[in-house]
Amino acid sequence: MSRTAVPNANSTAAEGKGAPVSRATGPLGGLRVVEMAGLAPGPFAAMMLADMGATVLRVDRPDPAPRAMAQRFYFTDRNRRSIAVDLKSTGGVALVKRLVAGADALIEGFRPGVMERLGLGPEPCLALNPKLVYGRMTGWGQEGPMAMAPGHDINYIALSGALEAIGEADGPPVVPLNLVGDFGGGGMYLAFGMACALIEAARSGKGQVVDAAMVDGAASLMTYFFGHRAGGAWPGRGRSVTGGGSPFYAVYETRDGKYISIGSAEPKFYAELLRQMGLENAGLPDRADTANWPAIRAQLADVFRTRTRDEWCAQLETSETCFAPVLSMEEAAAHPHNRARGTFVEVDGMVQPAPAPRFSRTPAALPAAGVEPGIDLHAALAGWGLERTEIDGLAAAGVVS
Repeated sequence: MSRTAVPNANSTAAEGKGAPVSRATGPLGGLRVVEMAGLAPGPFAAMMLADMGATVLRVDRPDPAPRAMAQRFYFTDRNRRSIAVDLKSTGGVALVKRLVAGADALIEGFRPGVMERLGLGPEPCLALNPKLVYGRMTGWGQEGPMAMAPGHDINYIALSGALEAIGEADGPPVVPLNLVGDFGGGGMYLAFGMACALIEAARSGKGQVVDAAMVDGAASLMTYFFGHRAGGAWPGRGRSVTGGGSPFYAVYETRDGKYISIGSAEPKFYAELLRQMGLENAGLPDRADTANWPAIRAQLADVFRTRTRDEWCAQLETSETCFAPVLSMEEAAAHPHNRARGTFVEVDGMVQPAPAPRFSRTPAALPAAGVEPGIDLHAALAGWGLERTEIDGLAAAGVVS
């Protein structure tokens, strides 16, 4: 299945009218999700569900905190409508409960106890809707000695063992982008957990709470490496084949100051790499001996610096060497392979990653741009069964804005 980048895929959102009421396209078409607005991992999980066709309604605050960019640039807020609700009012809590009663799932990312204090914890919500999948996104989890402590991605991956394993052998741990905790170990695991619970609820008729903690998810991502440690095959930070130690699984600078990646881990790919570089008869030392790795790396680096990145691409990109250029975000969107697959799409003139993964029979629709908090009041609530006069009454009472 292929896609191509389509400009202005959602002109409706660009005009300020919000996202579609229903996104029936995709494998999750027909599911209804209430999202309590939050940061990073929660919105990412909601984006994943919405990308796959779920109708997600974001419940924002009436006075959201200032953000670093305009709303349209928060791509993880795509594909859903927004209402602004005063959760400190009894009417606001009652409105969310009404939405929950007609939903399949709820996402919240507050500290433990906040939803309970609002009267919207799992117990009252599941009493209203026994099939509800109640997704909770936190850093440390719902219990444990650090459950109430503040934290960020760097702290969660530090406690999981992931951060200590990333970096150069003789240097400190290197802080990666917040992919490991927030998005990989957080939002992705919440979305996966909710999908699992939704399948089970369809069978049993009973909902449940999904406790997704970033420290748990980051630890789960480390399963492969914990296995190596248990088997005595973990050499330490910066010393493993895929962790920066080996010369045949590394990044090299080219003549024009750009970079390429080499993943010639298997002997056959490494042999072809040397042949392509003209080093098959250069007498390089045995790569099986890790003591030889620095010398091999130095020789490969010297050769790679003799050509530009594009010249190496022309020679190696489709070779049996496991090669790819190191691209910027702009370059990645323009690369012929990504363009052929539609890996990136254009929405309202802005390039962003397309929904993933792909489905042969129920493909995801093109994304719809994110909307300003509260902009969809009438259209959104009408889509959840409220009459216009009722919505007007809630607005007049200050419950919604």
